[in-house]
Amino acid sequence: MTETRELKFSEAAMAEIQRYISHYPEGRQKSAILPILHVAQAEFGGWVSPEAMDLVASILNIQPIEVYEVATFYTMFNLKPVGKHVLEVCRTGPCCLRGADQMIELLKQKLNVEEGGTTADGMFTLKPVECLASCGTGPMLQVREKFYENLDSEERLDQFLETLRNSEVETPYHQLSDLKKD
Repeated sequence: MTETRELKFSEAAMAEIQRYISHYPEGRQKSAILPILHVAQAEFGGWVSPEAMDLVASILNIQPIEVYEVATFYTMFNLKPVGKHVLEVCRTGPCCLRGADQMIELLKQKLNVEEGGTTADGMFTLKPVECLASCGTGPMLQVREKFYENLDSEERLDQFLETLRNSEVETPYHQLSDLKKD
């Protein structure tokens, strides 16, 4: 018999969820779905499982499919387990003109993963995404809420990956100016 663990938000997460819900009139709690999905992703290991989406639906008193529709639409939600650092690489036109395709290929080689894959050590997930709105500073990527721009050489990319590998925090932020210049 397989044992299943019921998902439950921590008290702190539930307080945050209730705060989001309180911003909307009675009967309009579904409007809090995006921030609550962010809380769920942070609370449950960086991704939203079907069980987490079901929990969000029950809290909002809506159908699970309504949560699934939102979570699967936005690339900011991870629908499977991810590495410690999710490298969201912009792959739209302006970044590609500045070398994003080559950066993605380099990352695939250096990390030994395909797009959407996670390294064997669980450190990195490579996730190409649509426009991150930093067209003039491409190629670029983001790790959680932080942008890393002008990753225009293999040396800078190596320095960036090494910084992430050696970081003790989950979301380190280092200005690229802190890295050695070419």
